[in-house]
Amino acid sequence: MTRDQLFARDNYRCVYCGEIFPAEELTVDHVQPRVRGGDRSGGNLVTACRGCNTLKGHRRLAEFLSAEPVARTHFFALATAVWPRHLRAVEEQLARRDTKRAQRERAR
Repeated sequence: MTRDQLFARDNYRCVYCGEIFPAEELTVDHVQPRVRGGDRSGGNLVTACRGCNTLKGHRRLAEFLSAEPVARTHFFALATAVWPRHLRAVEEQLARRDTKRAQRERAR
């Protein structure tokens, strides 16, 4: 899948902030990073604006979405072409993070 095909598939909309951008302000983001076994297939790629991709940085997707509730909401609403197995993995990682956060708060 080319960058232009990906941007067109995602309607030139960043899956994290939900805004629409011209192609030159968009980037390709891997749901499952290549260094962690992710591939370059369309089911592992999403459109992100430069600002959101910079904000995400090198964090794992679940870490970023946990820290950014608006991005979390938009991601699950807009990343409709992501492989279901990747979505499940992110949901599971988020659930674990949320459980740990709740346990820490109760311990205080």
